[in-house]
Amino acid sequence: MAKNRKNNRDKAKETNWQERVIQIRRVSKVVKGGKKLSFRAVVVIGNEKGQVGVGVGKAGDVIGAVRKGVADGKKQLVDVSITKSSSITHITKGVAGGAKVIVRPAAPGTGVIAGGAVRTVLELAGLKNILAKQLGSNNPLNNARAAVDALEGLRTLSEVAQERDVPLEHLYA
Repeated sequence: MAKNRKNNRDKAKETNWQERVIQIRRVSKVVKGGKKLSFRAVVVIGNEKGQVGVGVGKAGDVIGAVRKGVADGKKQLVDVSITKSSSITHITKGVAGGAKVIVRPAAPGTGVIAGGAVRTVLELAGLKNILAKQLGSNNPLNNARAAVDALEGLRTLSEVAQERDVPLEHLYA
């Protein structure tokens, strides 16, 4: 009975995470007997409340690869500070491999203006008014990681004030 109750609690905890598959690719490895096929899945996981992560999973079947990607994404979670207008505090840049992403705050009502994997990352982070531009590579995995890197570099005014050892009101002046 107690075990059943705990299982229900875990399921309720898991339901607020959303996962989206960005890319599924069939990869092969050449071995002595020929080619061994497997699948690679790039998955973005987020709760639309300021947490997002990108994971990669490889397995012999697509479902197993997606499952592994979700598990990897939960290990890579980052917290994003979201403003009252569902945007970010300041312009930021992120880099991963050859991909560069610039993310800018936008006025309320703008929506998510971004392309490809970056759009998925921003939506699952819970951002509703934001502009983003991909530069360099168009690899979905690197672009998603660059977007997470950009979001990870965000700082709020209170964090900056604490780092500088000045009162928060001093930054507004």
